[in-house]
Order: sequence, then C-alpha cells, then structure tokens
Amino acid sequence: MRRDINEMSAVRGGQAEKRGEHAPRSVRAKRLLPVLLLLVLVLGACSNNNSVLSTNADEGPGTNTVPWDYRIQEGEVGDLIGSDMTILPDNELLPNDNNYATGQKVWTLQYMNAQLTTDEEGRNDVRLSAWTTLKSYPNEAAALEDLERLKVSVRTDVDVVGVYKTEYQGDARHFVVLELPSGNRMKQPINETRYGKLKEAKTASVVLEEVHDFEEYDLAYAKFRGWAN
Repeated sequence: MRRDINEMSAVRGGQAEKRGEHAPRSVRAKRLLPVLLLLVLVLGACSNNNSVLSTNADEGPGTNTVPWDYRIQEGEVGDLIGSDMTILPDNELLPNDNNYATGQKVWTLQYMNAQLTTDEEGRNDVRLSAWTTLKSYPNEAAALEDLERLKVSVRTDVDVVGVYKTEYQGDARHFVVLELPSGNRMKQPINETRYGKLKEAKTASVVLEEVHDFEEYDLAYAKFRGWAN
C-alpha cells in the first residue's frame, strides 16, 4: 500500500438553484451546517445499487454535520390545527400550505443527517439522526421530482492511489485506495480480479451518490456506490 487512509470523506456538491417550499422554521434551525465541504465536479449520471461509503478528509479532529439520506413516505392528513396539520400515522406537525383536508392522502419528504466526528488519531465516529419530515406533496410524482434532485447519482473517473492485500489464517482481503476529485481519499474492499486490474491503473471509473442539503443545496455529502465498469 502506498498510503493508508481514513474510512470516510465529505464532498461538496455543485451549486444549483433551489426549488420548492421551505422546511418548517424549527427544522431549518436544526439543519444549519457549519462546514463547507469540498466541490466535486462530475459529469454524467448512472444508477447503481451497491452500498456504501466513502471517506473523510484528513482535516484533523472535529465534528461535521452532513446530509445523509432522503426518502418519500405515503401518509394521510389527520387533525387541522390552525394553519398546520398532522400527518398520520406518526402525527407529525407540518404547515398545511396546500390546504389539505382531513383524510386526504399526501406524500412527504423525510430527511436524515449524520454527525461525523474525527478524533486526534484520525478515527471516525458516525451518528445518524432520526428521520425528520420536511415537506408535503399532493402526489407521489411531485415528491419523486424533488428526491431526484436531492440524491444525484454521478459517474466520474478518480485517481487510484494504490492497492494492497492483507492475509489472516490463509484468507486474503484486497483493498484499493481512491482519491476523489475533491482531494479526499477512501478505502474500498475489492475482489481479486479487480485487484489485478487496478494494480497498475492510474484512474478508475466509479459511481458516486451526492446527497444534497435541502436548505443549502451547494452543501453535499458523496457516497461511493460502485464501479462504473
């Protein structure tokens, strides 16, 4: 191995124009992000269902809060309370901006963030928040339109820093160290075949999922989602 790395990395997504309604005031207050993540410039889009993750920059000890995930949930309007409404089954309170009636079916966008803490030795601790409901929609298509903007799958070429393998009791494990366009590095387990392909390679094509912040779209966290070829 040419160089060891940390397990996680934060990446800043590209600037884009926000659309849609704002989250409730209490949600906005909780989700102000104090950090500027680095910019990832990528072209193209590609879907890939492989899990997981990327990296944390060598920025020293500290705590960052980053956008982690979104999902769409189907629900029903419960009680109307002034200009607000509750959403069943969890009785979450949201502004009734679209003048929904009790019993009307709605779809909601829910958000989860992550608190990434790096200690003095460069080790990372990840703590995920509970799901928070941000916004309601009269139909699923409108909700999915926002979701596709907030979770963007992109394909790009990244630098191969190095590959290495470890052995324990006769079992071998293979890894590659990649450098994202932001300069952050990640370690990813690979099989023996890919180990052979990447051993002398300078770059590799990968798929990243950029999770953008609902309130500050130019803030994003990128997860490694698989190999582009």
